[in-house]
Amino acid sequence: MLTKKLPFLTMAIFFSLLMGCAGTQSNIPVDEFSVEPGTTVARKGQSFKLLGTPIAVGKPLPSVELRDANTMAKVDLSTMKGSILFLSIVPSLDTPVCEAQTHYLGEEGDKLSPEIKRIIISRDTPFAQKRFAKEAKLTGLQYLSDHGDASFGKATGLLIDDLMLLSRSVILVDKEGKVRYIQVVPDITHLPDMERAFQKAEALQGEE
Repeated sequence: MLTKKLPFLTMAIFFSLLMGCAGTQSNIPVDEFSVEPGTTVARKGQSFKLLGTPIAVGKPLPSVELRDANTMAKVDLSTMKGSILFLSIVPSLDTPVCEAQTHYLGEEGDKLSPEIKRIIISRDTPFAQKRFAKEAKLTGLQYLSDHGDASFGKATGLLIDDLMLLSRSVILVDKEGKVRYIQVVPDITHLPDMERAFQKAEALQGEE
């Protein structure tokens, strides 16, 4: 399994600044590659199966209800057509890697077009997500909870067996509601390649 460690200078600088203020280490590896939804991921050398129906590039995002941490309203991402969706999926916000991933999207993601919706999805309760958002002081992010029956994880092939958490991933959805980019991080203790996802999101924004 090949990885690269913080390949972009901006990421290295970001994590250096994040140390101390967020308790995040600056040497978290960044995975360049992806595994397919519905296959397997690793954690500390142990392999875990991904449960559910795998999503695929070019297919519509499945219709699933999530809970908005701020309003407690039910949200179906498949109905949010007309906007590009940047879905940052993490196992649990209260862990260093997930915290780093979310801070990166919240802070470095400000360079993205405001028309690109930045969304965090995890199996944390909405109340835990809301607390995290308040403490992190990140703006421009929407937090959606897959707590309960893990319907999002099961509908995308991203539910980690045994752990019953969502696999660390980035998914981009175009204005027509179709999945256009997926990275499922092979080792869930590593970060996704956020800079590449930013570039892909901007390219989608530039399409007619």
